[in-house]
Amino acid sequence: MAEEHSELEERIIIKDQHTKEIDLVNRDPKHINEDVVKVDFEDVIAEPVGTYSFDGVWKGSYTTFTVSKYWCYRLLSAVLGIPLAVLWGFIFALISFCHIWAVVPCIKSYLIEIQCVSRIYSLCIHTFCDPLFEALSRVCSNVRVALRKET
Repeated sequence: MAEEHSELEERIIIKDQHTKEIDLVNRDPKHINEDVVKVDFEDVIAEPVGTYSFDGVWKGSYTTFTVSKYWCYRLLSAVLGIPLAVLWGFIFALISFCHIWAVVPCIKSYLIEIQCVSRIYSLCIHTFCDPLFEALSRVCSNVRVALRKET
């Protein structure tokens, strides 16, 4: 009975990953585009003191910029949003596939194969270099350095 309940929970979890509800209010919960695409009128167009245009032109420019940016984004996302979502889904699926089925197995295989070489290399170092460096350390251990200030 416990196994059936666990299996049912696992199926529900797997289903929820693909059918979960999305938040239509906070569309960037991880703040991925916090600094990148937050561009307002004041970030692009600014008039320094002494070179002001007419107030009507300034207000019209602000409205035109804001409305055109809003509607261009909406039109582009309506036309290209779903095809690009399919493209990005495909690309990330391809990356995941390559990582799971090619990269990780190659790395694991390399680590297994290099372990043998590592043992042989370590054995050679300990066999030939350790006695040499031990002998050099004993020779150099009797060296004394004295500093004298001569005037």
